[in-house]
Amino acid sequence: MKKEPKNSAIGRREFLAATSGLLAVAVPGGEVLAHAANSAHSANSPLPGLPAAKPSGNLRKIPIGVFDPVYEHLSLDAMLDKVTALGLEAMEIGTGGYPNNRHCPLDELIADRSKAKAWQKKFEDRGIRVATLSCHGNPIHPDPKHAKKDIDTFRNTVLLAEMLDVKVIVGFSGCPGGTPQDTQPNWITYRWPPEYAEMQDWQWKEKIVPYWKDAAKYAREHGIKRLAFEMHPNFAVYNPRTLMKLREAVGEEIGANCDLSHLFWQGCDPVEVIHFLGKQGALFHAHMKDTVLYPEYVARYGLLNFAIKKEERPEASDEFRAVGYGHSASLWKAVVKAYMDIGYEGILSIENEDLILSGELGVERAAYLLKNVRDELLGT
Repeated sequence: MKKEPKNSAIGRREFLAATSGLLAVAVPGGEVLAHAANSAHSANSPLPGLPAAKPSGNLRKIPIGVFDPVYEHLSLDAMLDKVTALGLEAMEIGTGGYPNNRHCPLDELIADRSKAKAWQKKFEDRGIRVATLSCHGNPIHPDPKHAKKDIDTFRNTVLLAEMLDVKVIVGFSGCPGGTPQDTQPNWITYRWPPEYAEMQDWQWKEKIVPYWKDAAKYAREHGIKRLAFEMHPNFAVYNPRTLMKLREAVGEEIGANCDLSHLFWQGCDPVEVIHFLGKQGALFHAHMKDTVLYPEYVARYGLLNFAIKKEERPEASDEFRAVGYGHSASLWKAVVKAYMDIGYEGILSIENEDLILSGELGVERAAYLLKNVRDELLGT
């Protein structure tokens, strides 16, 4: 349980309540849950505290979906029942790598087109579109066995995407070692002392760009023209600048999976990022995930003090939260509006890695908020 600072001008409860933009309620143990819903509000009513929105021209209704690892404990059919009950319209499905492939037997499907089509039909019969396939891995890992496994997963994912007419593949750029002798990845973000600049230059020239030129060519030959990279720490592409660096070196197949949870703590303005990437034609996918910053610990330890596990929370500066539990509903409304304004053609894919609202609960809260702000923007 995260401890409250003794002498902070703004305590953790107050901070979460102020930033959630929703109804904050303390529960036993001192934890705060920002309730996205109130039993008095229907699914179509405006969120508490937000003025009714006016329709803004001819805006596209962006489908809201979910990334399937959160349902790893469920069978495919049970997962689809859950997603249908939430009223979600699309899904992002993991095919291997770090997300695994709990609901997508990749090798079986690419070996038998009829099986692949039957698998896809299970989604379609429930009004759900398989919008993207995801194979987050590290195909340029310095361990050849690790790299080969992720390379094979990527190539097989391309084959399945071609078979199913799925236009977007989501993943990581990967991260190589810093020298030919390294056995583990070396994430370099600061180009001094000079040996770090030398290693970073070597990484991009000898590993990152050559691999992705070849991979993009393979994807293009199979009709896949959108490779959406999650801008993620510990990988070569971790912010919009490094994304554009790879796109300029490789080609227009390279674009973003815009997961704002990794950009909030880097100090990026989410609306600025969306407009920048949209203007470049480089925004292919969007993860819906939030990050909360705890100002008392940011002040003490800085931003590079992220909690990934529950036991790391007591003095963490930041951690993942469900949408609306790190930043206000008003902010997320501006985010959805920005996607609409640029003519974004993908989906809003909920990814839940919230340590408090874990699993399905975080998905439900995020879905409620996103559907409500979308309805307000569309005037429905």
